[in-house]
Amino acid sequence: MPLNATPTFGLQPSSERVALATNYITNFDFLNQYLPDTYEKEFERYGNRSVASFLRMVSAELPTNSDMIRWAEQGRLHTKYTKCDSQAAVNTYTGAVWDILDANVATGAFRVGQTLFISDNTAGTGLVNRAIVTAVGTDTFTVAYYEATGQAVAAGVECTVFAYGSEFGKGTNGMQDSLESEDEFFSNKPIIIKDRYAVSGSDMAQIGWVEVTTENGASGYLWYMKSEHETRLRFDDYLETAMIETVPNANVASIAAGNPAGSDGIFWSVGDRGNVWSGGNPTTLADFDSVIQRLDKQGSIEENVIFVNRDFSFDIDDMLAAQNSYGAGGTSYGLFDNDKDMALNLGFTGFRRGYDFYKSDWKYLNDATMRGGLTAGAVNGLLVPAGSTTVYDQVLGKNAKRPFLHVRYRASQTENRKYKTWITGSAGGAQTSDLDAMEVNYLSERAVCTLGANNFVLFED
Repeated sequence: MPLNATPTFGLQPSSERVALATNYITNFDFLNQYLPDTYEKEFERYGNRSVASFLRMVSAELPTNSDMIRWAEQGRLHTKYTKCDSQAAVNTYTGAVWDILDANVATGAFRVGQTLFISDNTAGTGLVNRAIVTAVGTDTFTVAYYEATGQAVAAGVECTVFAYGSEFGKGTNGMQDSLESEDEFFSNKPIIIKDRYAVSGSDMAQIGWVEVTTENGASGYLWYMKSEHETRLRFDDYLETAMIETVPNANVASIAAGNPAGSDGIFWSVGDRGNVWSGGNPTTLADFDSVIQRLDKQGSIEENVIFVNRDFSFDIDDMLAAQNSYGAGGTSYGLFDNDKDMALNLGFTGFRRGYDFYKSDWKYLNDATMRGGLTAGAVNGLLVPAGSTTVYDQVLGKNAKRPFLHVRYRASQTENRKYKTWITGSAGGAQTSDLDAMEVNYLSERAVCTLGANNFVLFED
């Protein structure tokens, strides 16, 4: 039987935007002589409501003092084109001209004397050649084949070609051209995140019968303390979720109207420059094999962490449990006194298949007030490479080790905007104006840098 639709989980916010200065309590009732038996302390029915933790686990926080953060990522070392076709006919053994049709390739990088491997892209043909480059053009190259039968494919057949070496005759000149390394450059900009809490001086002096409590240890009978601490907790969560969800503003009219330009969040960066699995979770080893084969084509990072929602976590557990030869017929009692009287652990923390994969539950994807339960745009997990990479740090002026994910916050010798909080008004210790209230302000300016996004995998529903 499935869970009934009602009663369900509550989503009504517990906080409200109200004008506290006019909220004088008028419902004191002394007409009833009986005193109710009250539980003074709040019951924490939703447990720890904060969703922040992901970036604290996988990233570092570093200062920046510019509106623009730029970094360079290495390109490929070897040359390979996946869309080439020959203008020559089958059995041509020399002088075959090939066109490079790969998108965004204006000038080819093959050089005279290099040896090439040519593979037919048509499945099932098995047609290959090895050849040597005899001449090059802007986006063409001419070859002579090593095979006695000459060119294996017909004219116009799309092939993949890569260089595997070179060969020169005795007494000849060396390689005539050289190759210049190229990096890919990426940038991001910090965004300003703000929040505010205000309470009148009268409400600060109003005692309550409920003892408040929050996740960060606030307690007492002054209700404003609860609201102020929850504002701080909410702001802390937004510092993380903004780095995950923010996107660059592509609406030219909106920017022209003075709206912020946005920033590159983690999900957007991985969706744009990384790998995306869509159409449900990978639930078999064959599914994960396709992910592993993609990682082979990327940076081949040895250790990776998959941050998952509950469904994806169970799917991985079921997949790994199915590898047990006794999984279908019952529980396997192995070594280390794993007898029938012990509590059975049906979860797995990780596995190794080509690479090490560690599994971690991500509360943000499960939380009912955030991404939990979404239909459109649902994300089931994110694969994050472990470790760090070397980048050129503009602040330090030298190469430095950085985690693949890290947060840059604005700071200088005179201003640190990592996490600013200040109090204004004339209550709560503040003496900055004649306003009979305490206003607590929060501000941070930060951006997330997703280095090597090609090594990340976003698992969409």
